[in-house]
Amino acid sequence: MPFGLVKALLGLRPPPPVPEHRPIERIAADLRRVRCARAGFGQGASAAKKIGARQAYDALLSQACAALGVEHRLRVVPEGMDREFERMRVEERLKELGLSF
Repeated sequence: MPFGLVKALLGLRPPPPVPEHRPIERIAADLRRVRCARAGFGQGASAAKKIGARQAYDALLSQACAALGVEHRLRVVPEGMDREFERMRVEERLKELGLSF
């Protein structure tokens, strides 16, 4: 007897699908939080804090891109102006798609 028929006869259902990413609302909330933290760093903030916040922000942008199907190069563009331009491009694209952060 085919396995699918056995499952149907026993009333077994397949498990619900597992989402590939966190809910976009959570990602957007985290982006807002980290963006605000980055903007609030004063001149006395340590380089480690600034770098960590920037890396967290890029990781969240990457998650948002994955959730909305936006291509990005945040993981391959080296730090500096090129990465900053890519960040701005990605932010604009996500805003065009309706993400508020």
